[in-house]
Amino acid sequence: MKASSFYPVILTDQVSATAAFYEAHFGFEKVFEADWYVSLKLTGNDVPYELAILDASHPTVPDAYRTKVSGLILNFEVDDVDAEYERLIRGSRLPLELDIRSEDFGQRHFITSDPNGVLIDVITIIPPSEDFSAQYSEEVWK
Repeated sequence: MKASSFYPVILTDQVSATAAFYEAHFGFEKVFEADWYVSLKLTGNDVPYELAILDASHPTVPDAYRTKVSGLILNFEVDDVDAEYERLIRGSRLPLELDIRSEDFGQRHFITSDPNGVLIDVITIIPPSEDFSAQYSEEVWK
């Protein structure tokens, strides 16, 4: 398969509030907006990232799956996780689900959440411990 795009779609009953959250705190911009669906794009990077917000009750969602999202974590890898912690947790007062810390497997990160309870893991890649470094297929932390 050759995909031309790939992006998550968050099913919610708060389409506008969810879109506004990602615009305000993560820099996404609307590229399409209806009362039941919003398409967002994050530009200014080497690759534009996309995220969509969809009303869970919309008829395009199969009946058995018309529920709010659960069990989802969105990872944002950033250059300076400590600066993002200051901006998002201390400055914007987003909910703190996991406090900032460095992990032996090669991440410094913290976790917040969006209005739907979707977890957002904000990460800076750091060198892993010696025990974990052999598990990487390439040196991603350099």
